[in-house]
Amino acid sequence: MELIDTHAHLNLPEFKKDLEPTIQRAREAGLRAIINVGIDLESSQKAIDLARKYPDLWATAGFHPHEAHRADEEDLRKLLELLKEDKTVALGEIGLDYAKERSPRAIQQEVFGRQLEIAKQEELPVIIHDREAHEDVLAIVREVGWWQGVFHCFAGDRKMARSVLDLGFYISITGIVTFPKAENIREIVAYCPLDRLLIETDCPFLAPVPHRGRRNEPAFVIHVAEEIARVKKIALEEIARWTTQNARDLFGI
Repeated sequence: MELIDTHAHLNLPEFKKDLEPTIQRAREAGLRAIINVGIDLESSQKAIDLARKYPDLWATAGFHPHEAHRADEEDLRKLLELLKEDKTVALGEIGLDYAKERSPRAIQQEVFGRQLEIAKQEELPVIIHDREAHEDVLAIVREVGWWQGVFHCFAGDRKMARSVLDLGFYISITGIVTFPKAENIREIVAYCPLDRLLIETDCPFLAPVPHRGRRNEPAFVIHVAEEIARVKKIALEEIARWTTQNARDLFGI
């Protein structure tokens, strides 16, 4: 059985002391690929460096909405250079975050739109971060006209899921699906077709049950797959097969 963690942050300091054993545990758990996601230029470069070192690691580059206020024209030019690296498979994570607003909304919207335009120009999939900004995210996506990608750590309702799926995006599920009170996420899992589902850890954040409260890591993505299998009432192996193939199709890995 093969699994792919489509959204990890092994490029963050939380993994500095034990990166090698973390990657080895992932391999032992059946992971065949891990996509490390950039949130700014520094973390994007780190993701690329790791991908060069480890054959089963891949990278993305982009400005997270929290970092949008740091992205000037020169930074976007440097981002374009990172996107041309052989092991960079997507632009992300990008989007809007109205829950914390560490960057002003207007700047988030501008930088999100600019990055979508770059993705369209380079024909790269995008990894979208959407927190309490559903309508604005969809409006900017439609305005730019680029819908190859995934809504990571999906937290919207069924109406939002329908809109995302209708545009052609994938929906990615994290360890939140294992939380006792996350019935809304389990409803989305039941609703989403198998050919549009991805799984991720978003590590070091959002560790699934039974590891909740600990640092998350790619090996724990198995618990996400298990809960999806339980909700959909199909074999774990089928969830692994579908989500792995979906990841390969989207990211070309």
